[in-house]
Amino acid sequence: MPVKIRLQRHGKKGKPFYWIVAADARAPRDGKYLEKLGTYNPNINPAEINIDIDGSVKWLQNGAQPTDTARAILSYKGVMMKKHLMGGVAKGALTEEQAEEKFQAWLEEKAGRVSAKKEGLSKAEAKAKADALAAEKAVNEKRMAAAAEAEAEATAEEATEETTEEAQEATAEATEAEVEETPAAEEPKAEDAPAEEAEEEKKEA
Repeated sequence: MPVKIRLQRHGKKGKPFYWIVAADARAPRDGKYLEKLGTYNPNINPAEINIDIDGSVKWLQNGAQPTDTARAILSYKGVMMKKHLMGGVAKGALTEEQAEEKFQAWLEEKAGRVSAKKEGLSKAEAKAKADALAAEKAVNEKRMAAAAEAEAEATAEEATEETTEEAQEATAEATEAEVEETPAAEEPKAEDAPAEEAEEEKKEA
């Protein structure tokens, strides 16, 4: 019976979650499997992988063929490395202790690289947040400056209007005062009229 180590899809739409399984190559992708070897969650960075290393090595030694994606995952977690070391033990090139020491050293080195990647991602995320905050602060400051400028212009316009109104009121008051101070033209008195008529009669005579 041909056996494949492959991914079996689980999880909801848009957020897949995979089981790493050993299954009959003729079985449907999400159908019956022989053994569950681990899980793979690609929704986080770096991806979370949990796998039974010894169980996976056993299936590989028995002839199971991993798919391309499963092979990449197995290699990432050191399964392919351990299979290679166990092959050396079978050939007598290494003892089991030496193979285990080499495998543990490889795991430590891998853990260091993963930790460095996580730290780099954390720094990049923090820098992105700081840049976004600085950009938002600059936009807010620009908006506040524009609002202050608009308010200053409005205040200046109001002051100009008030000054114009005061000047107009002062001019109107001054004009009224001049009109009140100007004396009215004197009309001839009624008493002087007969005298003027008498003089005109004398002249005619």
